[in-house]
Amino acid sequence: MPVDPLETLTIDKSRFSPPPRKVGNRTRLIVVLIVAAATAAVFAMFHNRAVTIETSSVSLFFPTQSFTLLNSSGYVVAQRKAAVASKTTGRLEWIGVEEGSSVVAGQIIARLENKDLEAAVRQGEAALRNAKAIREQSRAELADAEKSFQRHKELLAAGIVSQAEYDIAEARLKRAGAATAGAEAGIAIAAAGLQGARVNLGYSLIRAPFDAVVLTKNADVGDIITPLGAAANAKAAVVTIADLASLQVEADVSESNLAQIRQGQPCEIILDALPGSRFQGVVHTIVPTADRSKASVMVKIRFLERDRRIFPEMSAKVAFLQRPAQAGDKIARVVLNPAAVVTRNGRSGVYLVVGDKVRFTPVTPVAKLGDLLEVSGLKSGDKVALKPLERLKDGSRISFPEKK
Repeated sequence: MPVDPLETLTIDKSRFSPPPRKVGNRTRLIVVLIVAAATAAVFAMFHNRAVTIETSSVSLFFPTQSFTLLNSSGYVVAQRKAAVASKTTGRLEWIGVEEGSSVVAGQIIARLENKDLEAAVRQGEAALRNAKAIREQSRAELADAEKSFQRHKELLAAGIVSQAEYDIAEARLKRAGAATAGAEAGIAIAAAGLQGARVNLGYSLIRAPFDAVVLTKNADVGDIITPLGAAANAKAAVVTIADLASLQVEADVSESNLAQIRQGQPCEIILDALPGSRFQGVVHTIVPTADRSKASVMVKIRFLERDRRIFPEMSAKVAFLQRPAQAGDKIARVVLNPAAVVTRNGRSGVYLVVGDKVRFTPVTPVAKLGDLLEVSGLKSGDKVALKPLERLKDGSRISFPEKK
């Protein structure tokens, strides 16, 4: 079979292929550096990866919590409180107190316009002086009439004067006596009128009924003060005062827990406004009526010591104690969950949360208080790592679980 000449034509590709290139030392160095950088980046990424941890808070523990029978909440209430007003109607001319001012019983704290009342007092004083002058005049007339009567009596016996002249002298004596008695009554009337005027003037001076502190100022200069407050824009009370020595906590106790409460029972009072302080108290009284809507009974707790930082209407929590608190029971202890304590290099400590890292902080265990551990070296409010402690070290970056 004849061969096609075109099939015999071939091209030698080896003539056009470039010769194989040799890898130089510079290329190898670049490859090694790239691999090392990638390895370092991967190692750093895993080494600096934040550890997700659980935390626990350092808190204060009071030993009284271990012998507390019952806890309740309530409010500080002044048992002696008054809205001070005037007995008469008038325009407020002056007020001498403000919120927080201390007043004593009988102190003038405000004054109404009282020019007319002062004039009435002066009129009464003048009327009394006039009545006294009339009495003196009547007494002089009476003395003269008595002497004249005695003379006429003697002269009648001697037959010198007539019976008619004697009768005239006697009548004059009786008139002088009646006039003197009328003058005495006039003095009593004038004195009573003066006293009424002074009382009315006193009503324009608003006084504190007892030693207290001003809670609110309800009126200002220029306001109309009226006892009933019925007039438009009139004010009934000028100030509201309270005796801070009468402050007590009124707490609601469930009927089911009432058997654990007794009069005179020691208590510990915690105010939300003063969380770092605990005040000693006793059950003053158990109000003998129940609130059917809340199924509770009101219990009043009296403070054993007065503190100027305590004000009416503060919210309070009351711990009813099994026994009175001793001196050592009133000292707060710094406690934490004992599971947060680890040992590193022979030292006990915790991983204290500082920003997004933890810092190993040495602590000294003091005593076991129930399920908690008292320590020194930390303060209340600090946050410490709780889990996983085996993956942490001083300076480890941390993160917190996402809230669901």
